[in-house]
Amino acid sequence: QVQLVESGGGLVQAGGSLRLSCVASGRTVSTYAVGWFRQAPWKEREFVCVISRNGGITRYADSAKGRFTISRDNAKNTGYLQMNSLKPEDTAVYYCATSSLPLPTMGRDYDYWGQGTRATVSS
Repeated sequence: QVQLVESGGGLVQAGGSLRLSCVASGRTVSTYAVGWFRQAPWKEREFVCVISRNGGITRYADSAKGRFTISRDNAKNTGYLQMNSLKPEDTAVYYCATSSLPLPTMGRDYDYWGQGTRATVSS
């Protein structure tokens, strides 16, 4: 099993930045793709981005392209999500998750999930 713990959320003004972290324990995260999802109030969870096992390939939702950057440090068993130029519509609880598939974008393809960290962007 893999346990995931996110951190780094908070309150930021529009145009600001946040860096989310996702620390894994239990099994080495290098055997999994790491993805980020978010769920805004009254909305369904949505895919944000995913990074391959070795970090060489990434995929982003259109809403994240050009503003968000996903990365990972397998030596630290940690994944990151750098979010820049934040907008009020980015307000959500952000979840990291791991998958044995290469670069999944659907939540059902992920095996382990963290509890989430809340990001609030004020206008």
